[in-house]
Amino acid sequence: MVAVNRWTGIEVRALMQAARLTYEGMAHQMGISNRMIGKWVAGGADITPRPVNQQALDTLLAQAQPDTRRRFIQATMGMNSIVYDDADTDLIAATAERPVRRHHLDGRPMTLIEQGVFLAGSTAQPVWLSAFWIDIHPVTNADYERFTTATGRTLPAHWTDGRFPEQLADHPVVFVTWHDASDYATWAGKQLPTAHQWEKSARGARGALYPWGDQATPFKCNVRESQIRHTTPVTRYHSGVSPYGVYDLCGNTWEWCSTSTTTDRYELKGSAFTSPFSRALPSAFNDANLAMLDDDTGFRCVTTDPTDLLGS
Repeated sequence: MVAVNRWTGIEVRALMQAARLTYEGMAHQMGISNRMIGKWVAGGADITPRPVNQQALDTLLAQAQPDTRRRFIQATMGMNSIVYDDADTDLIAATAERPVRRHHLDGRPMTLIEQGVFLAGSTAQPVWLSAFWIDIHPVTNADYERFTTATGRTLPAHWTDGRFPEQLADHPVVFVTWHDASDYATWAGKQLPTAHQWEKSARGARGALYPWGDQATPFKCNVRESQIRHTTPVTRYHSGVSPYGVYDLCGNTWEWCSTSTTTDRYELKGSAFTSPFSRALPSAFNDANLAMLDDDTGFRCVTTDPTDLLGS
């Protein structure tokens, strides 16, 4: 049975997401307040629950269904705090096909995009890229709160009473400018992806039209045709992941890149819940002024230094 040597906010968030629990649902199962769960998640690796709560978390994990354990293992691969036994061998094998590591500063899972040529743009031009690691999910509100707490950064417009709405903890952060995104990346010891890095992560080396292949399938992502009309949890669209296991590269939110187009303008990739599916092609071009901020724009990060990753 998979076990945790020492629970921190990172493992708590991984279990909550793996079990498909809301803040309220997890708090109810543990007999504690929603606020306590939020404090743990926001604290990340810097916070450790009390021993009595560690025991309660151990019980939740021990009683979890196989699908929950599988998702928990996938989210925590490479972390020194996790211990496996023979009963989890099949689950580990199912999640170990792609290398997944966590960055030592912000604790977010990242996956390797190998060096080599990929087919870029609508004309499938071959482009060489060195190896890099990319965040598996967009930066969430809970992730971004650690940054704002540490730096005193101005909070996004949709947050109230000094923090994000609890039901949006695992949704991508929005209402962030290019500078907000870039400064988070610097704080986390990473960078914003170039447009080519982002596109290869979405399309694979062979240049598929979409992360899941060449079929135009709107239900695999959160776009206008989905009629959801707001952001969704960053782990929701399992059938829409890229060949590298990266989520939300079509739909949910546009994502800032480090590639500038003209003075004070930078590329955006991915489309959003506000966008028609026709704009969801990862090869499509979009850009915006660096001061733009909206309810459908977020970001994720990359690193080219594997020594920054736990378990490397």
